[in-house]
Amino acid sequence: MEDDSDPEQSCWAGLPDVCLRHVFHWLDDRDRSRAALVCKKWSRAMYSGSLWRTRTITFNGRPSRAHTFEFETALWYVKKFGKYLEHLEIKLLNPYNAVLTRKFQVTMRGLLSHLGKCNSRLVSLSIQHLELDRVVWRSMVRAQFIKNLGTFLKRMSKHLDYLNLKGARVTLEEGCELLNSLSYLRNKSLISEVNIEDFFSLHLPIYSSTLFHQAVSKFHNLVILTFNYNCISDELLDILCKHSAHSLCTLNIKCHIHDPHGQVVWGMSWANLAKRAPRLNVNFFFERVMKHDHLARILLVEIPVRSISLRSCYFSDPDWTMRPTLINLLPAYRHILQKLTLEVNNDHELLDDELLQLILSCKRLFFLKVWAFLSVTFMEKLLQNRAEKKCILTTIKIHFQLVLC
Repeated sequence: MEDDSDPEQSCWAGLPDVCLRHVFHWLDDRDRSRAALVCKKWSRAMYSGSLWRTRTITFNGRPSRAHTFEFETALWYVKKFGKYLEHLEIKLLNPYNAVLTRKFQVTMRGLLSHLGKCNSRLVSLSIQHLELDRVVWRSMVRAQFIKNLGTFLKRMSKHLDYLNLKGARVTLEEGCELLNSLSYLRNKSLISEVNIEDFFSLHLPIYSSTLFHQAVSKFHNLVILTFNYNCISDELLDILCKHSAHSLCTLNIKCHIHDPHGQVVWGMSWANLAKRAPRLNVNFFFERVMKHDHLARILLVEIPVRSISLRSCYFSDPDWTMRPTLINLLPAYRHILQKLTLEVNNDHELLDDELLQLILSCKRLFFLKVWAFLSVTFMEKLLQNRAEKKCILTTIKIHFQLVLC
């Protein structure tokens, strides 16, 4: 230990607090603890709130002695520094068995309970990819975890501004109960960003659920909403128009082949929302939804689409013909489309001319990512048009199989 009364201290002793905190910021927990033993000044620096405002807590799903220590460290951190926490991210990586999910649930119960009592600053919470519908989650453990999380969200609902529960895979009733927790204190929520992509279990037609519509109607200040297309309905768009049109900027919508997406949504509902929310941009992410008739039912001309991603995930199907989509659907957004991603297995059709024509017609397109069968000639023409400033592309990512022409 360094003697604070020593007149010939090193230059570190006179380092301003703001600089010392900046140095501590780059240290991990173990090094911070060791540095705090040097002197009283360094010990005080370790307890500076600015060092503990953001935290990512990772639990590995594989049993080992080292990973067991992670559960103890998580509780230690919250008890020591939880009162400073503003941004919390929790990761559970591929739980191996029911024993680990039980241990995670018990740890989270203590963590959330203590944090709910000592913290009044938390504005951001992210717990992704829990996949609570997997068999490693026993029903009692799953139910207890959801109950603990709901109680915590009720306590934090007044402060929380961002919630990410992507990949939770809960039932309709469980999901709506968690969403209702955010409006527990005032019967409405002012949270601005919510990510509920893959939040509900597969195959559920959420769009027809009154419970879901009631839960979403309590959000009165949404800026960014990320969710699945099986949640979309005329009723939902009307709710967003009524309660969040003044704030709404972005809708991120994922459409997966295993999620129901055959519902009818009227263009008038989209047009009304776009009119009431003039800053609205919509980003679509399609996974293995490639048939033209399916896409045509979803991609209505009234939607202010900024970004479209079409991914076949390496699957190939003769019915997945991209030419009608490139010729008839996507040009409807040529004045507003900014980002386009195509990851398709088009070994049964050449798309060079249609794709190039689409790119040149999109006046605001600045990002292009294509994984497909393309010819060298296509690349030469694209780069030539870019050099001649016939398009404004600033980012081009091409991963293609050569087609000899």
